[in-house]
Amino acid sequence: MNLEGRKIVVNKSSKELSELLKTPENYKDFMPDGLQKFESREDGFKFGLQGMPEIALKIAEVTEEKAVLTSASSSLDFTLTATLKPLSENQTEVQMLFEGKFNPFIKMMVEKPLQNFINTLTDKIEAYK
Repeated sequence: MNLEGRKIVVNKSSKELSELLKTPENYKDFMPDGLQKFESREDGFKFGLQGMPEIALKIAEVTEEKAVLTSASSSLDFTLTATLKPLSENQTEVQMLFEGKFNPFIKMMVEKPLQNFINTLTDKIEAYK
């Protein structure tokens, strides 16, 4: 299952954004409203949203071109990647890409909430100062 967020332009360099995305605590600023729990760890974070199970993510890789988050749970196989494409010295195009391997039943249950989550992350990153 692949999902994409819309492409946005952020008024920060890809270097600034990659530095921001290396720190687990910073992801709290991008979480949707309804966040009920957020715990940062050395290599990632865990969060809980109203009406959804908790999700634990590991920060697998962060470069000036992308930030890759993977599931910290062995029962869920997915990655969430933010692509970072420099447009100028102070502007970067960002797009969220989700890739998951789910059985058809799970896919049916999670596809819409995940797309909403990606859309919210995109909105929060775009509005970030």
